Amino acid sequence: MTADRLSTTFAALADPTRRAILARLSSGALSVGELAKPHKMSLPAISKHLKVLERAGLIARGREKQWRPCRIEAAPLKEIASWVEHYRKFWEESFDRLDEYLRELKKEQEPSKEKKHVRKAKRR
Repeated sequence: MTADRLSTTFAALADPTRRAILARLSSGALSVGELAKPHKMSLPAISKHLKVLERAGLIARGREKQWRPCRIEAAPLKEIASWVEHYRKFWEESFDRLDEYLRELKKEQEPSKEKKHVRKAKRR
């Protein structure tokens, strides 16, 4: 995926209305009217959001007689998931290193706790 395509896809996903539209389309094709129902905006406003999603390759619009269904196109989402995967691995490795460091700190503190218990026992 080129940086331009990645930027276009992320820009399309930046808007919560467009993400909601994609979420609704994940269960199947819907018309513009059906996609507009849960939103408090006009059909032309929804159409503008659909054009952004279409330019980003996230949806496709079809024609079936008088019905013009919109359907999700998963390829750009898969490309983003692949791009993000690199960073997921980075964070997992970072957390693994942090976990190891915390275990080492805990081991270093355990002998000092044992010494305190021994001192208290000697005082009695």
